[in-house]
Formats: sequence, structure tokens, C-alpha cells
Amino acid sequence: MFTRRQTLGLLTASAAAAILPSIRPARAATTLRIGWQKFGVLPLAKASGALEKRLSAKGVSVEWNEFTSGPPLLEAVGAGALDFGVSGDVPPLFAQAAGGDLLYVGAYRGPAAFHGLLVQKDSPIQTLQDLKGKKLAYKRGSSAHNFALKVLAKAGLSRSDITEIDLPPPDAGAAFKTGSIDAWAIWDPFFAVAEADPQTRLLTTSEGLLDNWGYFLGNGAYTGANPEVIAEVIDELAKVGAAAQADLDGTVKALSEITGVPETITRVTLTRSQADLGKISLFPDQALTYQQGLADDFHALGIVPKKLKISDIVWHPKAS
Repeated sequence: MFTRRQTLGLLTASAAAAILPSIRPARAATTLRIGWQKFGVLPLAKASGALEKRLSAKGVSVEWNEFTSGPPLLEAVGAGALDFGVSGDVPPLFAQAAGGDLLYVGAYRGPAAFHGLLVQKDSPIQTLQDLKGKKLAYKRGSSAHNFALKVLAKAGLSRSDITEIDLPPPDAGAAFKTGSIDAWAIWDPFFAVAEADPQTRLLTTSEGLLDNWGYFLGNGAYTGANPEVIAEVIDELAKVGAAAQADLDGTVKALSEITGVPETITRVTLTRSQADLGKISLFPDQALTYQQGLADDFHALGIVPKKLKISDIVWHPKAS
């Protein structure tokens, strides 16, 4: 399913736990420490040096730290080990519930089919209802967690009807290939890589099940002390995204080189329904409404241990 190059390119950041001890506590803004994943605009900004160019006039350099999922990334942001990072919708809930010092500083809209539910080609699972009694893998606390719950709800099933397997993408990919799990809920580009394997069958996507909001989050102390840096980063990422969307052929090639995923598969991720790399902004009211509803749902299900007020950690930059 995964070639050695693809596996190394996409999944080496699974050693996030090894990264964290080497990152220094929060300090003055001479360096912006960014946590990134291999999807969306941040990899393109990293490869082009766009943020380095934008921030050099302020005497701020950029340090990049790679992760394979949002939960450990936001743990680092909340602890002051990183200043800025990107995540799907669910990780910020757990980070806020854990008391992390972080703020929503920006948002983007992902493709409608950013997530997929995969089974083996010869699997007896033919409908969503067939998931009952099966092993369903996803990374707990990730956006795939939300997708998996939406799939179960659509099927009229609950979490007690399946065996939940909490695995990060590298481990889930290996378990899926060996057949030790029955189904896998996962996001792009892992989704697109696995979907391209002829032994894999797609059961459903996230299209029509949920709004694929993603977020940029800043460490609270860093953002409070350096609001102009955060504002410039969001503005520059929007410009990088718009330029990338206007040149998809070039973007496919660039992102493929970054991730090690073939261009044909990378193109799939960038041309899914409603995909638009330029949809980046400060945190809008629409995202606040969505995220609060998600927080309430996860609390009602007993997944998030406390009731959250999302607006408490939304950054409102002062007008210049």
C-alpha cells in the first residue's frame, strides 16, 4: 500500500514525542516555532520560504517542526513548546479541555471529502450498518474521530456497537494492510494514498456528513505578546494559498515533492469537491458556531470531559 518513500515522507513525523523535549519554552519573538502537517498550505509556505521572507523585516526567523496529527501538535502549542500550528476540528477541543494556553487565530475550509472510510476490497463490510461488531480505527482526538462518529450516527450505530481502535496514521496504515483492523477512518493525504491501492475499497467520505473546518492556533502568551506576527502569518498564508490554487499544476508538483506522494494522487487531494487552498482567514463567526456545536456534541457523548466555551479562546486582533 505504501512505498518506502511514501511511508518515510508522510509518516516520519510520528516521532513527535521525540521532538517535544528538544523544543525550548516560550521566549521573546526572535523565532516563530511552527508545528505543521503534510497537507494544505503550510508545507507550501515552508518550501517557498514565504513566511521567512515576510517576517525577516521584523527580525523574526522561522523554525519548523513536523507532526503526523493534530493532538500532539496542539499539546506542544498549548504548553508553549510551539508558537503556532495547524489542526483539524477535534484536537483543539481536547487541548482546551486540558487547559492548554492556546488561541484560535485563523481558519480554513478543507475539501468536502477530506476524510474517507476504507475497507479491504474483499471485506464483508458492504454498508455502513455492517460496521457493527467490527474494529474501526482512527486517531482519537483527531478530525477523523469526528468523521467516524458521524459515520456511525448515519448508520444508526453507537460507539458501543464497534470496537474503537486508537491508532495514529502510520500504525493504522500498517494495521489496515495486514487486516488486523476492519475499517479505517482517515484524512488526506493518507486517505488518497490508501484509496489508490487496488486492494482497498472506499465505503464513504465525509462529504455531506460534516463541514471540514480546520484551524490555525497560536500559543496564548506568544500571540498576546506578538499579535502583529500572527496577523502577518495568517495574511501571508492566505496569499500563498490563493497563489497555489491559481496554479494547481505547479502546486501538485511542489506538494508531491514535499510529501513523496505521487503527483497523480496529490492531484486527487487538491481537486476533491470544494477544495480551495485560498480559503484562509481570521477565525470567522461561522467557524465559531460550528466548533461550539462540535464541543457540545463531544461533551454530551462523554468524550470531552468538560463543557467548553469556544469563544473564550478565540483571538480578536485589535484594528490597526
